[in-house]
Amino acid sequence: MKLIWRQILGYVTVIVVLGTILVISFVRVTDQTMYHQTWFQLGQYADSLIQDDEVIINKKTNQIVGFQQQAIDSKSKLLSRQHVYFAVLDAKGQTRYDNSQGYTAQISKADWKKLRQGKMIKKRIAYPNTQVLQKNHQNMPIPQMIGIIKPYFFNHKLVAVVNISTFSSTARQIYEHIFQQMLIAFAAAFIVALTISFLFAQSLKKRIDKMKNAANEIAEGNYDIHLQTGHRDELDELSDSFNKMTDSLQASQEEIKAQEERRKEFLADAAHEMRTPLTTINGLLEGLAFDAIPEEDRQHSIELMQKDTKRLIRLVNDNLNYEKIRTNQIRMDRQIFDASEVLGNLKDQLEPNAKEQGDEIIVKSPHPLRTYADMDRFVQIMFNIIQNAIQFTKNGTIKVTGERLPKGAQFSVTDNGIGMSDEQLKNIWQRFYKADRSRMNTQYGESGIGLSLVRQLVRLHNGKITVKSKVNHGTTFTIFFPDRSTDHQKTE
Repeated sequence: MKLIWRQILGYVTVIVVLGTILVISFVRVTDQTMYHQTWFQLGQYADSLIQDDEVIINKKTNQIVGFQQQAIDSKSKLLSRQHVYFAVLDAKGQTRYDNSQGYTAQISKADWKKLRQGKMIKKRIAYPNTQVLQKNHQNMPIPQMIGIIKPYFFNHKLVAVVNISTFSSTARQIYEHIFQQMLIAFAAAFIVALTISFLFAQSLKKRIDKMKNAANEIAEGNYDIHLQTGHRDELDELSDSFNKMTDSLQASQEEIKAQEERRKEFLADAAHEMRTPLTTINGLLEGLAFDAIPEEDRQHSIELMQKDTKRLIRLVNDNLNYEKIRTNQIRMDRQIFDASEVLGNLKDQLEPNAKEQGDEIIVKSPHPLRTYADMDRFVQIMFNIIQNAIQFTKNGTIKVTGERLPKGAQFSVTDNGIGMSDEQLKNIWQRFYKADRSRMNTQYGESGIGLSLVRQLVRLHNGKITVKSKVNHGTTFTIFFPDRSTDHQKTE
C-alpha cells in the first residue's frame, strides 16, 4: 500500500474512532440526561398536585378526605394533553384519584416498603398495566413509559402517594432529533476531515517525492543538489540533514578527485625521484664493475651511491611512517628530556644544507628546556619543519626558538623566505601536496609528504601546530607539546 493511502487510512481511522467515542458518549449522556430531566419534571407535577391543595387531607387523622374536584380535574386534563398520567393513593394503597388509564406503574410490596421509608422510586416502565392497555390499544404495540412514585408525609406519617408517568417516546423524540442532527454533523465533519487528510497527505507525498528524486540524483552521481527548507517541521529538518549530507558528499568527491590528482602527481614524482638516483647508482656500479672509473674517483663514486641510496630510503620511510601513523600502528615512547640540546644537534646536522642555500640557522632556547615527548618523533618533527624552511629560503635566516609555557613547551621555526598564499596554506597539511612545484625535485622534500606526517605526529602528542605566512615575507611554524599532567587535554 502506498504511503499516501496509509496516511489517509490512519487519519480516517483516528477520525472514526474519535467520532464513535463522541457519539457513544453523547448517546449515554443524552440518554441519562433525558431520563433525569423527565423524572425531575414528573416530580414537579406530583408536587403541584399535593402542595397546591388539590388533595384535601385531614390533619388530625392524616387521611385523604377529598379533592378540590374542579382544580384537580382541570390539572388532570392539562397533564393529559401533555401525555402525563397520574394516580393518587392513600397510605393504605387505595386509589383515591386516577386519570392514568393504565399507564402508571404497578406498585409492589418492595416499592411500598421504600415509600414508607420516604424514598422516591424512579421507573422505566416497559409494560405498565397490560390488561388495561390491551383493551385501549388492541393490535397495537404497547408503549414504553417512564415514571416516578413519590411519597408525601404529614407529621412524619405517610399521607399520600402520587404515581405519575409519561410516554418515554415523548422525551425520546427530542433525543432522536438531536441524535440525527449529530449524525449529520458527524458525516459532514468526516467528509471535510477526509478531504483535508487527503490534501495534507498529498502535500507530504510531494515533499517525500522530492527527497526520493534527490536521492536518485545522488545515486547517479549528481551531488550538486539541494532541497528547499522552510524550517517548519521534521521533514524540513530531514531536508536540512539531507542538504548537509549532499554537501559532505560533494566535498568528499572533490577531496577524492584532489587526492587522486595528487596521487598521480606523487607517483610521477616518486618515479622521477627514484629513476634519477637508481640511474646514477646503476651507472656507477657498471663503471666500477668494468674498471671504467679511475682509482682516485672510486671513493667519490661510492659516496654518491650512498647519498642516493639514503635519498631512496628517506622517500620510502616517509611513506611507511605516514601509513603507520594513519592506521595507528606507531607506538609513542614519551619521556621528559632537554629539548635545547636536541635543537643544537639539529642545527649542526642541517647547517651544511643551509649553507648551500646561503642561509643561516639561529637557535634560541633556555638551557635546559624541559619537554615531554617522544624524542625520536620530536627530532623528526623539527627536522622536517627546519628542512622545509631551508628549502624555501635563499640567502636568508631560519630562526628556531624554544620556550617554556605554563602547561608545556612551545617551539617556533621562522624564515624570511618566499612565504605562502592563503590557498597554499589551506593545502599544506594534505598528503602529496607541494606548495612550490618548481622545487619538487630538490634533494629536500622529494615526496611532498613531510608536513602531513608532521601534523599527524603532533596530534599523537595531543599537541598543536599552527602556521602563519605571507608571500615574499616568510613563514612561521609554531608547535606546542603539552606536559605529562595536561597531555590528556587535546589542544587540536
